[in-house]
Amino acid sequence: MRRRHFLTVTCGGLLIYSLTGRPQLLRAQNGAVRVPLRFFTEQEAQIVTAAVARIFPSDESGPGAKEAGVVIYIDRQLGSAYGKDKYRYRAEPFVDGPAELGYQGPLTPREIYRQGLSELRGFDALPPAEQDARLRVIEKTVFFELLRRHTIEGMFCDPMHGGNVDKIGWQLIGFPGPHMSYLNDVDAHHGQAFRPRPLSLAEVMGRRVAPSEDEPENGDAA
Repeated sequence: MRRRHFLTVTCGGLLIYSLTGRPQLLRAQNGAVRVPLRFFTEQEAQIVTAAVARIFPSDESGPGAKEAGVVIYIDRQLGSAYGKDKYRYRAEPFVDGPAELGYQGPLTPREIYRQGLSELRGFDALPPAEQDARLRVIEKTVFFELLRRHTIEGMFCDPMHGGNVDKIGWQLIGFPGPHMSYLNDVDAHHGQAFRPRPLSLAEVMGRRVAPSEDEPENGDAA
């Protein structure tokens, strides 16, 4: 068993919108926390954190992938059955198919990341302009395509999956989460702009909802 790796992160918070419509991020009160990693090493996690921050950066429009904890989302996905490619047909022959069919190669998501990250050593120590240049070099690769997709997923997923910490992505776009009904709000807000506070699935259900990546695989301990 390999040594347990951790990542120290400070992410999440509440968005307050000014009169000009620009969001101001109020940091979560608990500050930095150490998050146990399920797949990445600390160094890999630092590289991924830097990379997703360039794909979905924080700017005057609001916070980005770093603040949303996207690296935690990706780590949990790769540490699950998905990371081992449990749900994809992987028998030979491997041929390049139409782009709309997606990746058809032999590598699992874990292997794609390990191979891609090995080519980005030192990425997190580079200035932003050099980071962008490095990403442009690999933007046509399977690794970058997967990284970009995971960045978007982690930015706007339900927080139970590790990303979208404090529903920061939903706050940014005004998505209310999986509300089951607006019946009680129709009369109360009739004729008014209505932007409810985002609620996660756990908040709507009133209990913890176990994400699929937490389910034990066959032969694994619960």
